[in-house]
Amino acid sequence: MKNVDRVLDIQKRINAHMGELESMRTLAENEGRDPSTEERKRAVEIIELVRGLDEQLAIEKDEINLREKLSQTAREPIKPELMRDARQEEYPGLPPRELRFASFGEQLQAIVRASQPGGSNDRRLMRSSGANESNPSDGGFLVQTDFSTELLRNVYRMSPLVAAVRKIQIGANSNSLKINAFNESSRVSSILGGVIMYWLGEGYDKTPTHPEFRQMELSLKKVAGLMYCTDELLEDATSLETIAREAFTEALDVELERVIVRGVGGGQPLGILGSPAIIALARNAAGNTVQAEDVINMWARLYSRSQTTAVWLISQSVLPQLMAMELGDYPMWMPPSNLAGAPNGTLMGRPIYAIENCSALGTSGDIILADPQCYLLITKGGPQFATSIHVKFVSDETTLRLVLRVDGQPSWSTTLTPKDNSGAVSPFVVLSDAR
Repeated sequence: MKNVDRVLDIQKRINAHMGELESMRTLAENEGRDPSTEERKRAVEIIELVRGLDEQLAIEKDEINLREKLSQTAREPIKPELMRDARQEEYPGLPPRELRFASFGEQLQAIVRASQPGGSNDRRLMRSSGANESNPSDGGFLVQTDFSTELLRNVYRMSPLVAAVRKIQIGANSNSLKINAFNESSRVSSILGGVIMYWLGEGYDKTPTHPEFRQMELSLKKVAGLMYCTDELLEDATSLETIAREAFTEALDVELERVIVRGVGGGQPLGILGSPAIIALARNAAGNTVQAEDVINMWARLYSRSQTTAVWLISQSVLPQLMAMELGDYPMWMPPSNLAGAPNGTLMGRPIYAIENCSALGTSGDIILADPQCYLLITKGGPQFATSIHVKFVSDETTLRLVLRVDGQPSWSTTLTPKDNSGAVSPFVVLSDAR
């Protein structure tokens, strides 16, 4: 985690330097002048600092990727022999659904048996993907379609943040997704990076303009989880299903939420806190406080079109501060009227989500104002399972491994300067350290 913390710290410093550079440029434009000698000198210094930090950031990310690669345990896969299904031979026209697993636990039992030395592969594993496919060469089997869908649906239901982000399912023949987006950082002189509207008199020619584009690319990464099962547990399909569903759903939920907030990119998704579009605002007072002025300042820097979809992400330690917050004689925090929709109440009319992956009260990231619809999460298919009887052989335990391919990143690549040339806005605003 030290490398991850260093990456976040470097990204935070880069964002701060770029914010200073943007402020100097905006000041000169507002005053109708060219940058002064001192401002140009400082701009050169900032560019050199950012260039050095960017190189350091690349090194840290490379080290994280290398550590992840070296930590993966490689072993010769088990190749089970396929079991002939007497029902399929006797009834060649038997509908495929008759060969489906009755429960998730039953399928896990079949996967374990198929992965044991000399074990046989249940023919139904060949139908689990809905396309008559399996991957016994590396000990892995796709979860039957309905179980796979249910497992991911449970994950999406648990975390309000994971449930709210924009999700895209990519096709079977794709490992990445490229999206064309507008390359826009300012609306002072044009819209969407280059479009300009003109009022014309009769007979005047039109001046052609065009938007500027950029390309986003998301490439699938692998997230994996392990669970150990005793031989006694494996004999009970009902207990195995209950425990496996709960364990893997909880683990996936926590990890997906973590990378959406704190992911550093590289070998994992890029999170909100690592986005170059994030606006970090210094809190109004030192100490472990979140004040009304902090909330107002954050709301003022939120992109206006995100005001109806944004949510407040907080550490639970921040909640008492919000509940006591007032503006004049009026409370800013509104108690929940619908426990299912906003169990922690609302702030500025938007729901508050207390999540584990925000920072502790008084530190950068303890409260985040974010538009989940401006975060893209891609997945491919469903989870894939593999087993091993060797990892915990001496204690009569079998290891179950789940692998899911996923990637994500914010859809904004930079902040946006509005038409009135006031402070930059973004769908992601975080409260940083005190001034």
